[in-house]
Amino acid sequence: MSLLRQGTWRIIDHSTSGLYARAIQSFAIDDTLCAVVGGGTSPAAARAWVHKKTVVMGIQDGRLPFLQKGVDFVKAQGYDCIVRNSGGLAVVLDEGILNLTLVFPEKSGRIGINNGYDAMWELIRHMFRDFDAEIAAGEIVGSYCPGSYDLSIAGKKFAGISQRRIRGGVAVQIYLDVCGDAAERAALIKAFYEQARGDEETKFVYPDVNPAVMASLSELLSADLTVEEVTGRFLHSIKSFSDEQAHEGLNEEEWPVYESYLERIEERNGKLELLG
Repeated sequence: MSLLRQGTWRIIDHSTSGLYARAIQSFAIDDTLCAVVGGGTSPAAARAWVHKKTVVMGIQDGRLPFLQKGVDFVKAQGYDCIVRNSGGLAVVLDEGILNLTLVFPEKSGRIGINNGYDAMWELIRHMFRDFDAEIAAGEIVGSYCPGSYDLSIAGKKFAGISQRRIRGGVAVQIYLDVCGDAAERAALIKAFYEQARGDEETKFVYPDVNPAVMASLSELLSADLTVEEVTGRFLHSIKSFSDEQAHEGLNEEEWPVYESYLERIEERNGKLELLG
């Protein structure tokens, strides 16, 4: 049975309110949901979120030899810059990027890494099933934050998936490049690495970004898509995989958990001087 099939999906839509918060808050919310879903006090959760212009780095990016130079460059372009508390590499968020999170409980037996990725891939295919386009999963060389579950159409990447696991909860996150200039976003990350890596040899291999291998869903599907419309597709699809839905944000018992996770992320960012 598909992981997407849940008795109840708890649905949280931060696709508008997230524009008035920093991206570190979204990662703290997802960690909170991971903990409470894993702990059995919440059903599986599905969340949509959007933020204004931000470059989100992974932990490995924090080891770049000239990181501050790269961060200063990004900020000079009008972007916020944060580091998330999970793996992967730098990605771009802005008002044309929709982020989705699915949080599953490991009730009986472990959810394999690929099972989590497959569930998100299945959801995205379901969301766009009315288009005559094959959505493939596999690394797109030259993309930013490359991975084995890059989602692409005709060889061009429009989404990347990551996972985080906390206390029996499995959070699967995806960014969807819905509209806007995908090549410009890729060029920003390319320039960030050029500034932050310089000519230094590094033990970790950072991507040599090629903007030509990335595109938005609007481009790839030849459709005038908006984040609002794709959020609607997400909500409609996730409802079809459950018997009932609970539309609720964090409750009174969950806020202290959120504050704790937010403090951890702020501490990590503070060490890299990214909160200034």
